[in-house]
Amino acid sequence: MKARGSKSASKQARQRRKGTEDGEGESMPPNRGHAAMSTSLDSVAVTPRTPHSTTRPGDWVNGGSPEEVELALLDEGERQQARFGIDEGDSGLSEKPFSSEDKRAMVLLSILYLIQGVPIGLALGSVPFLLREHLSYSQLAIFALSGYPYSLKLLWSPIVDSKFIPSIGRRKSWIIPMQTIIGSLMLWISFNVQKLLDKPAENVNTLTIVFTSLVFFAATQDIAVDGWALTLLSEENLSYASTCQTIGLNTGYFMSFTVFLALNSEAFSEKWGIPHLQLSAYLRFWSLVCFGVTVWLLFFQKERKEVLDENDMNIVGVYKTIWSIVKLKHVQTMLVMHLFAKVGFAANDAISSLKMVEKGLGKEDLAVAVLIDFPFQIIGGWLAASWSRGGKPLRPWLWAFWPRLFFALISTLIVFWFPTPPITTGFFIFLILETVFASFSSTIQFVGISAFHTTISDPLIGGTYMTLLNTFTNLGGTWPKYFVLKGVDLFSIATCEVNESGTSLKVKAAECVSDLGKEHCADLGGTCITERDGYYAVSALCMTFGVIFLIAYIIPAAKKLQALPVSQWRVKAS
Repeated sequence: MKARGSKSASKQARQRRKGTEDGEGESMPPNRGHAAMSTSLDSVAVTPRTPHSTTRPGDWVNGGSPEEVELALLDEGERQQARFGIDEGDSGLSEKPFSSEDKRAMVLLSILYLIQGVPIGLALGSVPFLLREHLSYSQLAIFALSGYPYSLKLLWSPIVDSKFIPSIGRRKSWIIPMQTIIGSLMLWISFNVQKLLDKPAENVNTLTIVFTSLVFFAATQDIAVDGWALTLLSEENLSYASTCQTIGLNTGYFMSFTVFLALNSEAFSEKWGIPHLQLSAYLRFWSLVCFGVTVWLLFFQKERKEVLDENDMNIVGVYKTIWSIVKLKHVQTMLVMHLFAKVGFAANDAISSLKMVEKGLGKEDLAVAVLIDFPFQIIGGWLAASWSRGGKPLRPWLWAFWPRLFFALISTLIVFWFPTPPITTGFFIFLILETVFASFSSTIQFVGISAFHTTISDPLIGGTYMTLLNTFTNLGGTWPKYFVLKGVDLFSIATCEVNESGTSLKVKAAECVSDLGKEHCADLGGTCITERDGYYAVSALCMTFGVIFLIAYIIPAAKKLQALPVSQWRVKAS
C-alpha cells in the first residue's frame, strides 16, 4: 500500500510540477513593487493554470479518494517525496541531456510567453507613463483596471482547460484564436493610438476597454500555454517550463516597458543618435510577430493527443473543489491576510514613480534604473529561495515587510525633496540603489510566500490550490491601486492663480494637478498653485494601515498558519 500510494502521488505531482514549483506569480516578470521605480507588477502576477485532479472532485468533498487515503498512510518523508514528485531513489534531477525535441519545445514556449509579456508591459508599464502627462490620477485609476484580468484567471481557467476542438488540439484550440485576437487588437491600436493619445482625457474609457481586452486575451492564452507545457516537454525536463516562462515574460515585459520607454524618448534618441520609436510602429511590429507565430502553430506545430477521462472535462467539479478549499477556516484567514497585506506599500507601488516623472525624472532614466535593477532581482530570488527553506517559510516574508515599508517611506521623502532638474549623477545613483534594495525586499516576500504556497498545496490538486491562493495574493496588489490613484485627486488642493493688473485672482479649476490641468490654467494666463498634494496623504494612510495590520493581524496569523501541520491544509470530508 505504501509503495503504490507514494508512486501514484509522485506521478501526479510530477504531472503538476508546472503548477506547484513556481509559486505566487510563477511566470510573472520581476519588478514586484519597486519603491522608487515601481512598475506595478506586484498587482498582477501570473498564476498557473488550474489542472484537474485525476480523482473525481466529488470524492474530495464526499469522503476522499482512494489515493488520498493511500497518501494519508505514508510517513512524513514519503509524503514529502510524494508532494514534490520524487520516487524512491530518484533525486528529482534529470541527468539526461536535452533532446532536440525538448530544445525546440523550450524555444516555442519562450516565444509564446514572450507574446504575453508584450501587452502586459504596455498596459502596466509604458502606457501609464505616456498618459500621465495628460490625465488626472483619477483618470489613471480608471486605466489601472486594465490589469485586473491577470489577477482573476481562476474564474475561467477551468473552462479553458476543459473545452476545446479535438481536431485542432486541446491547447491550440485556445492559443491560436487568442493570439489572432491579440495581434488584431495591437494592429488596430497601432492605427488609432495617435488619435486616442491626442485627446486621452476624452478617450480614457476607450483606452481602458482596449487594454483590458488585450490583457484578458493574453491571460487566456497564458492558461492554455501553461497547460501545453505539460505535454510539450518530456517528463524529466518538465521543471524547465518555469524557466521558459521567466525568459519569455521577462523579455516581453522589459521590451515593452524598459526598452520602449527609452527608445520612445526624444531626449534618448538625440543623445544616442538612434531613430525615435513611435508606439504605433512598435505595436505593428509585434502584431506581425504574433500573426507569424500563430501561422506557424496552425500549419507546422503538431500537438500531442492527451488521454483524458471524465474528470478532465468536469468544469463543475473543479469549481466545487475550489469552494471546498475556501471553506477551510485557516484558508479564509490566509485569504484575508493576502487581500490586505500589500496595502501598506500600495501608494508607493502605484504612484511614486509617476510622481518622480512629474517632478522631472526622465522616462528614459526610469527605464535605465529598472533595467539595472533586473539582475539584482535574479540574485535576490536565489538568496531568498534558500532562506525560505525549512519549517518556517513565512519567516523571510514577514521580515521583509519592515524594509519594504521603510523604503516606501524613503520613496515618499524622495518625491517630497526631489531636486530641480537636471538631476545630478550622484542623486541618480542614489535612486538606483534605493530601487535595488526596495526590489530586493519585494523579491524576498515573493519567494517566501511562494515557498509557503508550495508547501501547503495538496499534491493531488496542487494546481487548483495554488491558483486559488495566488489569485487572492494578486488581488491584494491589484484592488488598492484604483483607490490610491483616486485618493490623490481626492486629497489634493490645487488652484489656478491668475494675475491681472497686479491683482492676484484664484480660480477654482476642475482639475489643476495633472499636466493637462496645468495647461488649461496656463491658457487662462495663470499658474497652478498646489496647496496640498494628495499623494502624501494617501501614502501616509497606506503606510499607517500597513504597520497596524502587520502587527495586529499578519504577524500573529502567519505564525499560526505556518505552525499548522500540512494535513490541516487538505480538503476534508464534509
